[in-house]
Amino acid sequence: MHSAESASPSESSTPPTVHPGESLERTPQQLEEAHKYGRQELICQLTDKAIDLAFLSVAAFLIVRPLDAWLAPHIASDAWRLPVLFLMIFAMHLAVSFPLSYYSGFVLEHRYGLSRMTVGKWFWRYAKGNLLAIVFGMLTFEGLFWIIWTTHGWWWIVSAAAFFVISVVLGQLMPVLILPLFYKVERLDNPELAARMQKLAAGTGLSIEGVYRLGLSVETVKANAMLAGLGSTRRVLMGDTLLDGFTPDEIEVIFAHEIGHHVHGHITKMIAAGLVFSAVGFWICDRLAAGWIGATNQPLDYAHFPIAVLPLLMLIITVFGLIMEPLQNVISRHYERQCDRYALRRTGLTTAYRTAFRKLAKLNKDDPNPNPLAVFLFHSHPPIAQRLALADEV
Repeated sequence: MHSAESASPSESSTPPTVHPGESLERTPQQLEEAHKYGRQELICQLTDKAIDLAFLSVAAFLIVRPLDAWLAPHIASDAWRLPVLFLMIFAMHLAVSFPLSYYSGFVLEHRYGLSRMTVGKWFWRYAKGNLLAIVFGMLTFEGLFWIIWTTHGWWWIVSAAAFFVISVVLGQLMPVLILPLFYKVERLDNPELAARMQKLAAGTGLSIEGVYRLGLSVETVKANAMLAGLGSTRRVLMGDTLLDGFTPDEIEVIFAHEIGHHVHGHITKMIAAGLVFSAVGFWICDRLAAGWIGATNQPLDYAHFPIAVLPLLMLIITVFGLIMEPLQNVISRHYERQCDRYALRRTGLTTAYRTAFRKLAKLNKDDPNPNPLAVFLFHSHPPIAQRLALADEV
């Protein structure tokens, strides 16, 4: 990261706030700042992917076999040695990737006035996120290897089905168990907004458990909103940064956009696509892992599938994800444009739509015309300039 401009967190720019009556048009200096922020974000994202690929390659082809051989005399059972091996690989990856995580998650966000976290709060959030990743990763790979040992050559189909079930379960648990670990979530006591949202949801078949206030402001000045959960846990989550800085009309347009995902069946389509992608990904894992085992002159015995294949599976899944991400982003941007059109037609609040996205762009320091490479590789939403132009078409 030596190519990035140097600045300490204490030298961060003024946090972007939007006051009533303030112009939403950004100055050339503000646009240039957004462009720099986007460019440095892209550098961080590309560097992060390169670190992941390099580390997992080294782990798969150089580290794992001697490490597993060292562990074997102490932990004879593969089922017990597997989570220990995963934990050691995870810890090594954390050590390698931590400097970039700190720079991109703390230094860069403070430099551009987007973060409100102290160093201590950032470390605590970083620790919680990684503890959750460790628990989930251990359970995932323990379950994956159990499926391989049990179902043998059919494991990739069974694993895809299991991934589908886990995705549905996590979709239900996310707003009630996972999000509250990181943000304060409380029911919104605003009858006017609640009535607007219920009116928008009427006739769509969307059942909303409630509208909740998401405490983003303790960490960031960025604004966000989402429709989260499945079935009885489905709820509207509005960032307090959005609720405190946007008008009821603007909030209505943003919520209508979220309803658009339900109306167009995007959640169902994404779950179905996830099932197909996971089946293809696991099949590729099966073939490449079989080749890797064969190259060591070992017979392919699924009942004794070696746990030393673990980092190779992680590497294959990572590479497959990198290849598929641009395609998934193309689909996602198409879905987002559908929802923008739906929001404009459903509410008729064209002016509020424009001001809402201008506020979001100013608060989040979004580059209206970001680097095409960044859009292709990482952006699940269309650039702000395109979303604003859509208001003139509908």
